[in-house]
Order: sequence, then C-alpha cells, then structure tokens
Amino acid sequence: MLKIIGIIAIVIAVPLAAVLIYATTKPDTFRIQRTASIKAPPEKIFATLNDFQNWGAWSPWETKDPAMKRTYSGAPKGKGSVYEWDGDRNVGAGRMEITESSPPSKVALDLNMLKPFEARNVVEFTLEPQGDATRVTWAMNGHTPYFAKIVHVFIDMDRMVGKDFEAGLANLKTLAERS
Repeated sequence: MLKIIGIIAIVIAVPLAAVLIYATTKPDTFRIQRTASIKAPPEKIFATLNDFQNWGAWSPWETKDPAMKRTYSGAPKGKGSVYEWDGDRNVGAGRMEITESSPPSKVALDLNMLKPFEARNVVEFTLEPQGDATRVTWAMNGHTPYFAKIVHVFIDMDRMVGKDFEAGLANLKTLAERS
C-alpha cells in the first residue's frame, strides 16, 4: 500500500514540479498589441478614445455584462478622467484613469483590475495618420507575477485578450467610418 501511495505521489509531484519550474522561464513582463487601419481622421478617433462616456459604443467588454455598474469621475474627458466598473465574471471589476492625452496621437491610461484577479497595467492607444486613414494601435503591458506565469503555461493571454482588442478595433472602425 505504501508503495502505491509513493508512486501516486511521484506521478503527481513530477509534472507539478515541471510546470512550476517551466513557469519561472516565462517573461517578467508582457505586452499585448493589435493594430487596425481606420478610414477616418485621427482627431475623430482620438475624441472617441479620450472620453470614457464614448466607450460604450465600441469597447468589446461593454456588451458582455448588460447589468454592469459604471461610475465616471474626475475630469469629464482626457487626463484625469476615471471610469470604474463592477460586473459579472465576464468583465470583473476595476478602474481606468487616463494618464496621458496628446491630441490627436495618443491616449494612455492606467488599468487596475480588482476582480477576478488584481492586476496593474498600462494601456496605450496610438494614432498615426496614413493618407486618408489612421493606423490605430491598442497595446497593454505590465508586470507578470509568478502566479500569472503559471497561468500562462496553460492559457495564451495574447490570444485571449488579443481577440477582444481585435473586436474592439473592429467596432471602433465601424463607428469612426460611419459618418
């Protein structure tokens, strides 16, 4: 009986140790980035990104929980504007604050997730004119704590969050090109 328990312990411990060791090789920081070309002037797109009140029209997370509670505070738009939300497991809870507003080329914000897990990240939208279009890049970067490294062994965060970035950029494109 002890021999069987020992074999079971080894069968469990070896793969677990391998995952924990492999997780230490994951990077200490991450960056997720997606880009889209939108046939609209940067000023128009910038105005949408620079005002949290406009995010409901394009953000991919706004439709995931229709009952989500939203709070706006600070400046009405631009630097110092704050958006807080509390929703179901699809959106969690958190707070964003615009920390840089450089018309019409950049909006940067601090993203502080509270649920389902705590995370502090920086999000940047950069807009570059390209003829009659604007190249919009949506990027998020931050520190990867050890627990997140373990999760990243099993879940490709770039693919998971990247899909939402792609959906959001597609929504932004539709909105900006409409008029």
